[in-house]
Amino acid sequence: MKFETRAIKTGQEPDAATGATISPIYQTSTFTQEAVGIHKGYEYSRYGNPNRSALEQCLASLEEASFGLAFSSGLAAEHAVFSLLRPGDHVIVPLDMYGGTYRLITKILEPMNIRFSFADFSNPLDIQGSFEPATRMVWIETPTNPVLKIFDIAAIADLAGSKGALSVVDNTFATPYFQQPLLLGADIVVHSTTKYINGHSDVVGGSVLLNREDLYERLLMIQRTVGSVMSPFDCWLTLRGVKTLSLRMKQHEKNAFEIAGFLQHHPRVKEVLFPGLEGHPGHDLARRQMKGFGGLVSFRIDGGLEEANDFFRKLKIFQLADSLGGVESLANYSAVMTHSAFPEDLRRKIGVTEDLIRLSPGIEHADDLKEDLRQALS
Repeated sequence: MKFETRAIKTGQEPDAATGATISPIYQTSTFTQEAVGIHKGYEYSRYGNPNRSALEQCLASLEEASFGLAFSSGLAAEHAVFSLLRPGDHVIVPLDMYGGTYRLITKILEPMNIRFSFADFSNPLDIQGSFEPATRMVWIETPTNPVLKIFDIAAIADLAGSKGALSVVDNTFATPYFQQPLLLGADIVVHSTTKYINGHSDVVGGSVLLNREDLYERLLMIQRTVGSVMSPFDCWLTLRGVKTLSLRMKQHEKNAFEIAGFLQHHPRVKEVLFPGLEGHPGHDLARRQMKGFGGLVSFRIDGGLEEANDFFRKLKIFQLADSLGGVESLANYSAVMTHSAFPEDLRRKIGVTEDLIRLSPGIEHADDLKEDLRQALS
């Protein structure tokens, strides 16, 4: 089946008990057993729940994975993957990364003696020079948050494999509709399903997708033992959102192109960051490894915090908020919001400066979104 069909069918058969076309919500903490050790596949909802199983099967199918795991948040999913490591292990991560991941690394993992090296992933020599005998993992985020750099998944995954390290890709921004890292050689894919996969800004969740059964068994043990699992209702809501993922991503990308083109010609905009623009440094690579350019646009306003705040106050359709990927349009001031955990010198080094604004265009009409930006920039 094609992507669009799997999003609606995989893991979502009619209910065996009633024939309900849409699976019911199994809002239960435990399951009655026929006898000791004899049950219908479920014992306790921390260990497994039909709604979570359905979501995990569907997401695995969309990422061309054999196994899927759903977590209570994107960071819970990341923490599970990092929990594959042991004290003394070394990880290579990009300078450009999500602020929540940076906080997880510096506040939780480094004090547990898991070591990290930050490298410029635009430079293969910098990545190669960061390897050491204890390197066990390479963490990739592409497109990056919020400056939308594009990194070569296949090349980095191949390099990691040659060194005996796992390659992990945060695929939140691209979604499996536009990018499938496992087919490019990555070992593990993680998502904040809060964003595009759910798509309606009403659920927090995360997922891990992979093909290696040995790693899946270890991650399943971590998921069940730590208990950072998505609730049945949240699984049901997320699976409902997945059904329209392909339709939404097409509209997100269409609106992103319209907005990027509009901003390019506005006198108060110094720079537009969108991989779909031919002048973007990662444009050609994005065309090769992605099926589309995503739905996010960042730009630099002529000014700083004061001018950015003036812009945010004037917005009528775009809303100033954390997060992204919902059907509604959001604007974000990354230097203070998503990347507040970064030291100022590192923020500036990766380009998260006081003039940077990240836009997550929703699926409203593009003309209305452009008009909102026009009047807010006036």
